[in-house]
Amino acid sequence: MIPRLALTPGEPAGVGPDLLIQTVQQQQQAQLIAFADPHMLAERAQQLGLPLQILPLDLNAEPVPTAAGTITVAAVPTAETVVAGQLNQNNASYVLQTLDAAIASCQSGHCQAMVTGPVQKSIINQAGINFSGHTEYLADKTNSGTVVMMLATKELRVALATTHLPLREVADAISAELLIQVLGVLHSDLQKKFNIADPVILVCGLNPHAGEDGHLGREEIDLIEPVLQQLRAQSMKIIGPLPADSLFTDKYLQGADAVLAMYHDQGLPVLKYQGFGRAANITLGLPIVRTSVDHGTALDLAGTAGASNGSMVAAIEVALQMTAASKGAH
Repeated sequence: MIPRLALTPGEPAGVGPDLLIQTVQQQQQAQLIAFADPHMLAERAQQLGLPLQILPLDLNAEPVPTAAGTITVAAVPTAETVVAGQLNQNNASYVLQTLDAAIASCQSGHCQAMVTGPVQKSIINQAGINFSGHTEYLADKTNSGTVVMMLATKELRVALATTHLPLREVADAISAELLIQVLGVLHSDLQKKFNIADPVILVCGLNPHAGEDGHLGREEIDLIEPVLQQLRAQSMKIIGPLPADSLFTDKYLQGADAVLAMYHDQGLPVLKYQGFGRAANITLGLPIVRTSVDHGTALDLAGTAGASNGSMVAAIEVALQMTAASKGAH
């Protein structure tokens, strides 16, 4: 059966709609369903000079692969007319409405995965809505426990123990309980959603040189290593804690399935240098499959045809791989 993917273009004034329109200029393996304002998509396609035939969603019909130059739309109207590149806080609730509708379509089984475009956190918060990001929003809406942010290219997967925290708060946020939960989710989803029977996970230390035997910090000795020993006793293949500056070399990465970094800017600069524009952002620990682009709204590029859709293509590919693996795991 042809899978259906729910796509949310994200901030309507950003490049999300552009990426979607660019992507469907090629025939797709799945049926892509855009949860978006059809008028906004039609206007943006005209602005980009690209053909786009908008098809209404019929859930009673058999899913068919999205043909080049077409997109099936589950209509969610914007509050006000969208101008590419110009944020409008009156359209902030629209962004969340598209997410809610896409989540519901995955929970009901109408769609098999969700792919999200970039959102502008600042404008949603300016509109008086408390919003810290897709990951936290999806966890809340699906009543999930611990969720894990992971970015992936074809060659490298990097998951994060902590995500959007000021650096001075990171060390206090890392606890034995957190690491056990995060590594449990990472290990389980590598098995269930990536079809890796016995995953090998590399774990970064928190401090330079992984603490240098306690001379540069004791978190590795007092906290990280005991947790890793406990999980190894449960037959998990976990290597570390390793110094982050040497972990990201072929010596260690060969044969590894994923890396757990302790904080955002420990792991993601390496991943983005290695594969920016062709990486997918993945939320692990959800009852649904969710992937996203690896970049922001790029307001200056919206409507200009200057944005690359490589990350959107990667996010769709990874969502399809995870959907196939999840089906096989049941």
